[in-house]
Amino acid sequence: MSVIALFGAGGKMGIRLGSNLKKAGADVRPVEVSDVGRERLKSILGYEPVDAATAIQDADIVVLAVPDTLIGKVATGMIHDLKPGTMVIILDAAAPFAGHLPERADITYFVTHPCHPPIFNDETDPAAKRDFFGAVAAKQHIVCALMQGPESDYVKGEAVARMIWAPVMRSHRVTVEQMAILEPGLSETLCASLLDVMGEALEEVVRRGVPREAARDFLLGHMNILGAVIFKEIDGVFSDACNKAIEFGKPALMQPDWKRIFEPEEIMASIRRIT
Repeated sequence: MSVIALFGAGGKMGIRLGSNLKKAGADVRPVEVSDVGRERLKSILGYEPVDAATAIQDADIVVLAVPDTLIGKVATGMIHDLKPGTMVIILDAAAPFAGHLPERADITYFVTHPCHPPIFNDETDPAAKRDFFGAVAAKQHIVCALMQGPESDYVKGEAVARMIWAPVMRSHRVTVEQMAILEPGLSETLCASLLDVMGEALEEVVRRGVPREAARDFLLGHMNILGAVIFKEIDGVFSDACNKAIEFGKPALMQPDWKRIFEPEEIMASIRRIT
């Protein structure tokens, strides 16, 4: 059984990951610097936190469940004390893509991120239906990238990724660059921005006199059916009226060059702002 050092173990993400590693029977060495996090770690998981030096001593895998802005600092602080062949797992592409990971040729860098439970799913358990983030009760897909290290380490990293994000359905292999296009590009710059606009639109409709509950039910219901058609969840087409509304609506809402958000320089600029 691999020894896994989990940094940020008492944070929201760390608790979620630590719980899954504990269920899987992994040998976990939890690291947490905040008093609140240390108490949470002990009360929720029953783990006694250890210092960083103890955690990484002879560790096979190091998981960095810390904010993007701290990835470089934490990784640099431990890099020279890791044994050759150690795998460092990062949970987001931002810091790796921005070049914040310290150089060391004899260790492995593996990046993984959850897709989160899909809108269209087969969940029936109430806990799973309310697990919107994933890694608790709802099934989700994940993406993984072997940034540096021997090819054989991909299987090892993916196995840990499946543990920490469990329960997992599909695991997609991508590059770090492709993961950066997915987030922040596709999921945050595009999707989160459009959803935020939809939230503002709901408030505008309410301001114009439509009852809030009616507007919300109408919007969420239409998101469901329209999304099912657009993303080929069902074999359907839009009505002529809907197509005419889209033909008018897209130019009114979107800049002609909006796809530039996926250009490498735009992705890098967004990541620099994040990290």
